[in-house]
Amino acid sequence: MIAETISLGILSLPSAMAVLGLVPAIILIVGLGMLSTYTGYVIGQFKLRYPQVHSMGDAGEVMFHPVGLARFGREFLGTAQLLFLIFVMGSHILTFSVMLDTITDHGTCSIVFGIVGLIVSFIFALPRTLRKVSWFSFASFASILGALLITMISIAIQRPGDGKIDVTTTVSLSKGFLAVTNIVFAYAGHVAFFGFISEMKTPTDYPKTLYLLQITDTSMYVIAAVVIYIYGGKDVASPALSSTKPITAKLAYGIAIPTIVVSGVINGHVAAKYIYVRLFRGTDHMKKRTFLSIGSWIGITFVLWVIAWIISEAIPVFNTLLSLITSLFASWFTYGLSGMFWLFLNRGQYVASWKKMALTVINLVIVAIGACLCGMGLWVSGKAIHDDKSGASFSCGPRG
Repeated sequence: MIAETISLGILSLPSAMAVLGLVPAIILIVGLGMLSTYTGYVIGQFKLRYPQVHSMGDAGEVMFHPVGLARFGREFLGTAQLLFLIFVMGSHILTFSVMLDTITDHGTCSIVFGIVGLIVSFIFALPRTLRKVSWFSFASFASILGALLITMISIAIQRPGDGKIDVTTTVSLSKGFLAVTNIVFAYAGHVAFFGFISEMKTPTDYPKTLYLLQITDTSMYVIAAVVIYIYGGKDVASPALSSTKPITAKLAYGIAIPTIVVSGVINGHVAAKYIYVRLFRGTDHMKKRTFLSIGSWIGITFVLWVIAWIISEAIPVFNTLLSLITSLFASWFTYGLSGMFWLFLNRGQYVASWKKMALTVINLVIVAIGACLCGMGLWVSGKAIHDDKSGASFSCGPRG
């Protein structure tokens, strides 16, 4: 879970801190981390009550069943989860393009770099089964950790900033909330929690795993954001690996290649598998290697990665793309839906005791937070896309 959660989201946190100021950013990183710990715990409660739930689509089927809309709930949340995965795939292609742009000193048109990312990701996603995924995840985590360590050490030595840091800042609502959505994206791993619990030998141990995850990722987020911001200054780059001198930035991106590619491929595999299973569930094509099964898998995988590439080219600014993903999906998968899960689990007991009344209010607030992140996030990300003239869609200019 740690390897799957700590990925591209951490790379936007130093720039978010530069926008919000040191203290507000730390409060938000820690506060949103604590809240996501609770919402993750609720997901575990829901899974224990309904062991047949393996995905958000399954959860939607359970929640909508009492009102006779089980199929709608499954399709709605299942499709939302699929779209979320495709957008995350797009963020990985965009980061791949930024990586090649940095390593080659913008050696060619950035669209070419994006196409290279598309091809590489497509090739790695071709196997229908991802055996030893845990090893892939470990390599991904090790690479992002190594890249961050190189960046933090290098930036502490080089000190590219002016030495001035802002404890607090005065910032417009749109820019400030855009930074908040970037922080939320770092906690966007909840969408996969049902699947993780299903794979555990002892699902009742999930809370301990969750607490370890949240302590680890929140600590890493605070340390990386503070160190890179303090030494990088208010103009710190996003992704953060671009904040040092060219030679060390190239080294950091080189080490980060596994997480840029592998994490995206795993998301792509889950998305393709969702469609494939929906098409061939209950048929021999699920297990046998036939012309139709192989051709369908290749076709599904290719189409998904092409869509992801289009997203990366349409929104070629890293922070803005992460903000849009947060607004559309992470706002609900990490926060809003968990509040709904609790309300569903405890229906009819909202005023049974003072504890239930307090928890009812808390979970209603969590649903409201999800709605606010979605609505406000869509506004600020849309405004950022409209106002940003440096990152024109489908252009040859540098990405990021």
